[in-house]
Amino acid sequence: MTQNTAFTKTNKDYQMMARALGFLGERWQERPDYKRAAREAGMSAHHFHKVFTRWAGISPKKYVGALAHSAAREILDAGGTVEEASFEAGLSSPSRLHDLFIRHEALSPGEAKSRAAGVEMIWGVASCPFGQAVALISPRGLSAYGFFDEGGEKAAFEDFSRRYPKASYTRNDEDVRGITSNIFSGGIVPIALYGTDFQLQVWKALLSVGSGQTVRYMDIANHINNPKAVRAVGAAIGANPISWVIPCHRILGADRRLTGYHWGVERKRAMLAFEAANRDNAA
Repeated sequence: MTQNTAFTKTNKDYQMMARALGFLGERWQERPDYKRAAREAGMSAHHFHKVFTRWAGISPKKYVGALAHSAAREILDAGGTVEEASFEAGLSSPSRLHDLFIRHEALSPGEAKSRAAGVEMIWGVASCPFGQAVALISPRGLSAYGFFDEGGEKAAFEDFSRRYPKASYTRNDEDVRGITSNIFSGGIVPIALYGTDFQLQVWKALLSVGSGQTVRYMDIANHINNPKAVRAVGAAIGANPISWVIPCHRILGADRRLTGYHWGVERKRAMLAFEAANRDNAA
C-alpha cells in the first residue's frame, strides 16, 4: 500500500467515523441500534464494528457506555441524586446505574459520588520476594498492590489511599499476608479495578504478556488496536495500581531497555530475573 493510498483510506475512515460518532453522540441515551449507526456510516454492521473498534479503541457498545458513565458522573459530582443521574444516563432504574458504575469504576454510584465514603477498605503489609508489599483490598477484591523499601510504609499506603480519601481503612496484615501468599503461589486473586475504560483496556492487555516475556509500549498500543496511542498507553501502564498481578514490569521502552518503574527500576530488573529463573527451572 502506497503512502497516498494509506492516507486516502485513513481519511475515508475518519469521514465515516465522524458520521457515526455524531449519530451516537446525539442518540446515546436512546441506546441506539448499532445497525442504524452502521448505516449512518455507510457500512455493513460487521465492517462498522471492526472499523469503529480500530478507530476508537473500544467497541460501539462500550463507547455508548462510556458516554453514559461520564454523563452520570457529572450529575453526581455536581451534587445530583442517583435518580437524577440514572435519568441523565438514559437508564431505566438506579440498579442499572449501579451496574454501570461497577463496570466502569468498581464502585457503586453512591460510593463514587462520595469518593468511597463509608466503603470499608482493608490495608496492610507483608513480606514478598521483592521486599515489603503494601495492599489495598475493597469488598470486591484486590484494588492495589505495590512495594516499598525500609521506612517507606506510610508513603506507600498514602500513595494508594489518596485515591479514595473518604473510605474507611482498617489495617489487617494477616489478610494481606494471605493474599500475598496466594499471589506468589500462583493462586487466583479476585481484583476490583478502579479506572477509565481506556485504562482497563490497557491493563487487560498487560495480562496477555506471559511470565518471562517482555514487550514494548508500542506493542501494547498495537494489541488494543490503537497504535498512535503509545503515550496514552504509557500513562495507563504507569497508573496500574496492582503491580505484579497486572504485569506492567514486563514492559520495556522502544529500544527494549528498562524504563522508569513506579516501584524502582532495580525492583523491575529483579522481577524479570525472578521470572526468567522460574521459567528455566520449569523447562
